[in-house]
Amino acid sequence: METGQDVRRQPEAQKSQAQIVRERQLHERRLSEEAGLAGFDLHPGERLDDLQRDGARLIQNPSLFCFGMDAVLLAAFAEQALRPGSRVLDLCSGNGIIPILMDARWQDRHREEKDVPYPVFSGIEINSICADMAARSASGNGQSARVHFIEGDLCRIRELEKPASFDLATVNPPYMIGGHGLTGENEALTAARHEILCSLEDVCAAAAYALRPQGRLCMVHRPFRLADIFRNLNTYGLEPKRMRLVHPMEGREPNMVLVEAVRGGRPRLAVEKPLVIYERPGVYTEEVRSLYG
Repeated sequence: METGQDVRRQPEAQKSQAQIVRERQLHERRLSEEAGLAGFDLHPGERLDDLQRDGARLIQNPSLFCFGMDAVLLAAFAEQALRPGSRVLDLCSGNGIIPILMDARWQDRHREEKDVPYPVFSGIEINSICADMAARSASGNGQSARVHFIEGDLCRIRELEKPASFDLATVNPPYMIGGHGLTGENEALTAARHEILCSLEDVCAAAAYALRPQGRLCMVHRPFRLADIFRNLNTYGLEPKRMRLVHPMEGREPNMVLVEAVRGGRPRLAVEKPLVIYERPGVYTEEVRSLYG
């Protein structure tokens, strides 16, 4: 899980990154001031951020973590597997960004299609403060009928959910193995970045339990863990079917990877064209800009 990188608004190509950041800060300050009027219950230290989709907003606390580009990319990647009426499980849900954003994007696209059944999202998050933030965001957005959150440990998923009950699972898990690279940061940030409370194997086991046959798991991770990812997916009967590498700029090494696996799928992996984040320093590519439009 990438943390601390705040990337919500669509940047304008002619603006510098510093200008974009300053505009975001002013915009977020105004949103936080309006939070009470908008029906959001903000606690001390929290702020309200605009997701630029169907009016949706997200409560965040910088002392815990703020969602990053990885969450935005995963939400878009997983949408390709989203169907009307899908039941979706988000593991390691954090502040709820992935289900809240996916629901907002779905509602934005299908606003006029009254007879299309909407997907239903469930998020599992072990941190009680984060789970509560996520639930308050969904409530403030009017999403509670479609998006809900459970405070719980995915390692004990059998106590939380029924087996084979979801069509799609998403996860933005901790990237770092065990205590590698620990910096003495607070407990919430440590758990978000390091496999302290759950491992990659735990994530794959939970997804395999929750997904119906032919259900899909979409994950964002780091390329240096690809061997571990494929090994654990295969161990739990999740066949890798689609992969996309993410590069910060053209010619640079990838720093993220998006993977889709199918429970009980046949072996055949499609490698999609690379996704490039910046066309030049401070300027997002057209594809990335479209995610915020």
